[in-house]
Amino acid sequence: MDPVSVLADPLHKVVGGSTAKVLGEHLGLHTVGDLLHHYPRRYAERGELTRLAELPLDEHVTVVAQVADARMLRFNNGRGQRLEVTLTDGSGRLQLVFFGRGAFAHEKKLLPGSRGMFAGKVSVFNRKLQLAHPDYKLLDAESGRDTVERFAGELLPLYPACRQLSSWQIEQAVGTVLDSWEAMGWEGLADALPASLRESQGLIPLAQALRAVHRPRTRAEVADARSRLKWDEAFVLQIALARRRFAEQQLPALPRVARADGLLSAFDARLPFTLTEGQQRVSGEIFQELAGSHPMHRLLQGEVGSGKTMVALRAMLTVVDAGGQAAMLAPTEVLAQQHHRSIVEMMGDLAEAGMLGGSEHGTKVVLLTGSMGAAARRQALLDLATGEAGIVIGTHALIEDRVGFFDLGLVVVDEQHRFGVEQRDALRSKGRQPPHLLVMTATPIPRTVAMTVFGDLETSVLDQLPAGRSPIVTHVVPAADKPHFLARAWERVREEVGAGHQAYVVCPRIGDEKDGEKPARSGQRSGGQGRGGEEVADGAQEPDEERRPPVAVLELAEQLSGPLAGLRVEVLHGRMHPEAKDDVMRRFAAGEVDVLVATTVIEVGVNVPNATVMVIMDADRFGVSQLHQLRGRVGRGAAAGLCLLVSEMPEASPARARLAAVARTLDGFELSRIDLEQRREGDVLGQAQSGVRSSLRMLAVIEDEDVIAEARREATAVVAADPALEEYPELRTALAALLDEEREEYLDKG
Repeated sequence: MDPVSVLADPLHKVVGGSTAKVLGEHLGLHTVGDLLHHYPRRYAERGELTRLAELPLDEHVTVVAQVADARMLRFNNGRGQRLEVTLTDGSGRLQLVFFGRGAFAHEKKLLPGSRGMFAGKVSVFNRKLQLAHPDYKLLDAESGRDTVERFAGELLPLYPACRQLSSWQIEQAVGTVLDSWEAMGWEGLADALPASLRESQGLIPLAQALRAVHRPRTRAEVADARSRLKWDEAFVLQIALARRRFAEQQLPALPRVARADGLLSAFDARLPFTLTEGQQRVSGEIFQELAGSHPMHRLLQGEVGSGKTMVALRAMLTVVDAGGQAAMLAPTEVLAQQHHRSIVEMMGDLAEAGMLGGSEHGTKVVLLTGSMGAAARRQALLDLATGEAGIVIGTHALIEDRVGFFDLGLVVVDEQHRFGVEQRDALRSKGRQPPHLLVMTATPIPRTVAMTVFGDLETSVLDQLPAGRSPIVTHVVPAADKPHFLARAWERVREEVGAGHQAYVVCPRIGDEKDGEKPARSGQRSGGQGRGGEEVADGAQEPDEERRPPVAVLELAEQLSGPLAGLRVEVLHGRMHPEAKDDVMRRFAAGEVDVLVATTVIEVGVNVPNATVMVIMDADRFGVSQLHQLRGRVGRGAAAGLCLLVSEMPEASPARARLAAVARTLDGFELSRIDLEQRREGDVLGQAQSGVRSSLRMLAVIEDEDVIAEARREATAVVAADPALEEYPELRTALAALLDEEREEYLDKG
């Protein structure tokens, strides 16, 4: 039997058409493999009662509890009836409610003292938690002797379920599959892990793990099964990434080495400061790879303001020194313009080759964006095609077919998470030979996430801030509880401006949506477009909340004419004309604007050292990492920075807990861990970003750091010895089944 056929079998062949339809439509489970990898979220024992005190509101749950009492109530002059049943487990109470004629049938079954499993969506009525018309299954003689005996001695798996399919119905479907495989002796099950690896790591066989995770007899069996299944996920992912790294290493590339008296030397000699140890170390790693005969494939990450742009610029100058060209791809026009401006300023006359007063060592640095005028665009394209321009900074406009390079030697991708693999590769394909690649991210990434998502890239980390960077103090402003705190925030802005400094005020939306259109909810990528063209924040709101619309740039700017009267206030948002945006940023950088009221267009890349205070309105609508990026715009000069997070959420809410975490630490890596733990791993490789089901169902990228690191080492060794996996047919099968083409491609998108 073909090993892949068993896992790939459609579910309807095993569990029947109706059940398979529900599993597919509501849980995304379509094959036997999908169902077997739909693991229990926890286990209950027959003698164990679920803690009712910890039930989450508005979520589908399964509880194991005992009926305390049941009573039939009549209403509507006796024409209607309602059965109310109270469950208890010693920690809390939960009410079940049934309406209509069927209530009498439930009353006869749900007798006081009976115990069962109850499934439904938790709601609140009259300040009491309740399940309306729940599914249930009694755990007594009425369930059948075999059921009672099994529940008496074994753990009870509780599965992630939905309204259409309860936990025990999923358990029955899993049981049907397991029984079918048991009868076949698990024939055709491909075990992805090589026998030598299983032995060295002390892992149980796959068949035993699947049986134990779904039908465990003891907690120890569950632990063994989880250890094995985590290794499956980690190893298959790392094999895919190791194969990509290996393939990249086989490609040819032109070595790019700086000249002793060339552009890089001239630039370094003019630097008014000393590079940090981290910048020197990372630059050394990059220079070594640029000099190699295979393409560099490196991720550069670090704290806000750690000097990533300086490192990237020195890499670009090295390539120009060697006769090549370098392209920097930025996600927005504002960021592309900012990078162009700052690089030209840092280079001075070295960026003015061919111009009066330009340096003999210099080159041209051009900007290419979609909104440029026709004449300027034609000149930029000509400079790239002839090689006159050694450096180009641009947006997606760089990827267009009409853009050609004389000799593209290095691609720098800024904010990698904003680009898909197709866009990145489209730019790389413009080189005569595969160019070197440097990916930058201003969002610190935990080591395990980097190994999982960016595992095909070598990683460099800048973990020190350059001299002269000032500390940033962050406070939460509880606007609803203490409105006078918000008034004090505006006073602090006036004080900073009075001291000669400037301020940012950040809002979640623009505020000029068309009549009848509502602003988009937060949760999309920053800088994205919602309905009505709204820019939206990248954060999670409390579920199903009835809240006022997010604070808007245009509306708040008008309101600030009161508390900030006399100050020069300007607005900046993504729907302004590019020239208007650039004009506002230039005047703000020149000190001609006191307060900039903006959306998240200022999130990365904007560098105004004189800006010392930032007020973020509705801060709870932004993600943890995004808040960290935003506040990195202040404290960039000699004066200390101040960030005020304004929120109307109650103090006990999860949203306020996120804000407290941001206020508590400036460690971006720690905050990225918190962010990941709150968003869950599904957002790393799953539907929220990639549009496909997550490949991580057992593995937790934060908790399982040791497993991921060891799996990476093992996978690298396997691929180095056998790149085509010819000696590992089962691994090839598992790679195809667990990591389909769409998921594998997503690994390259970050």
